[in-house]
Amino acid sequence: MFNKIVSLALSVASRGIKNTKIDLETKKLRYISCFGFSEISPCSKLKKSKKSDFYYCGGCGCGDHSHTHLIKNPGEYSKLDYPVLNCPLNMPGFSNYDPNSPNTDLERKKLIENFDFEKFKFIDITISVDKEKEEILEQVNKIIKNS
Repeated sequence: MFNKIVSLALSVASRGIKNTKIDLETKKLRYISCFGFSEISPCSKLKKSKKSDFYYCGGCGCGDHSHTHLIKNPGEYSKLDYPVLNCPLNMPGFSNYDPNSPNTDLERKKLIENFDFEKFKFIDITISVDKEKEEILEQVNKIIKNS
């Protein structure tokens, strides 16, 4: 129980007050670890919410709540967005990923580890844009272009 509390605290702290999110490639890797893709089957712990059309992890013990939904509508903060996030199966893309951990789903883990990353462009998930960061990036790009 203590480990779950610490894990939750680390995840919430990683989000910070500005809703910091993980990069898109890592989110896609997490997505594959949870939902599967192509020849990779979905995780056996993946559960459909009874309260909405979203999914949550049935292995971590967090339950079916709006803040535990793995993927949400574009612009909404989802569980897979947290910069620090642990997986009960230590799968790729998560903070506690361990390629050597004994795992009940070793075949899936190997498929994900050997995933052709050229296929990432076919995975359609979004990370909502931070308007402030986007404006700063735009200003930097203008400066670089004009120099």
